[in-house]
This record gives sequence, C-alpha cells and structure tokens, in this order.
Amino acid sequence: MDLLRGENALLIALDQVQDPRNLGAVARSAEAAGAAGLVVPERRAAAVTPVVCKTSAGAVEHLPIAHVRNLADWLGEAKQAGFWIWGADAEARQAPWDVDLAGPTVLVLGGEGKGLRPRVAAACDGLVALPQRGQIGSLNVSAAAAALLFEAVRQR
Repeated sequence: MDLLRGENALLIALDQVQDPRNLGAVARSAEAAGAAGLVVPERRAAAVTPVVCKTSAGAVEHLPIAHVRNLADWLGEAKQAGFWIWGADAEARQAPWDVDLAGPTVLVLGGEGKGLRPRVAAACDGLVALPQRGQIGSLNVSAAAAALLFEAVRQR
C-alpha cells in the first residue's frame, strides 16, 4: 500500500498516539473526511485492536492504515513525492485556514501530553494551531484532527 501515490491526497500521520480510543476517533474522522489514509509509527503507538475498531465505528475497515518504521523519515519521503507537511502544534503562529491544504497534504498530530517530537516537527514544512479562547491548554488529539481534516475538506 503506497499512500503517496494518490493525486491531491489528504493523509493524516500520528506521532506516538498511544490511546487506542484516540486512534479510533482519528480514524473515524479521517474516513468521514475522505482522507486517503492514516500513518502511524510501528513502535510507541496504539495498534489497531478491537477497541480501535469499535471506537472508529468500523472506519478502520475502509481507511488504509500504514505502519512506518520511522515517521520523520516517512515525512521526508512524502515531501519528495510532492506532499506538503503541516504539523499541529498549540504554540504555532499560523491557523490552518491561513495555509494551503488543498493539494497533496499530510497533517501530522502528536501524542497525548507531549505533542510532536522535535525531529518530527522539524520534518514538517510548517506548523499550525487551532486558535483557542478558553483556559484549557490544548485539544484532545482526535478533536484537533477532526478540525484540521475538515478545514482541509473546506479548502478542497
């Protein structure tokens, strides 16, 4: 399965998301948004289990999920294939609607509590943040993924 061959594909990559319910919820949003696939690292990440399948409402049966050895290296391959890589970081200065998500795009979200690892963030073309007005420091990874995915859908 080569997710990088799709024309104007929208992909989502998760950097060490370990909660299976988060993986399932992201998969559900990605499938609903028409994403071409989901990328997760082989290690230190939730695997597709019955809990993930149930949480995804069966989306994992329809959404290609690729397991990669090294996420930062895979992001480099995605760049070489013509994809723009946008990482989600609560401290970023750009909002997702201020960048172009209409072409071949990979949205990268970090794991619970730690966010993107430095090498993964450095592999991104840029970082975006969803503006927040409340007192909580960040969104759940699955909520952030849904917002970013549907902004990409809006732009397309």
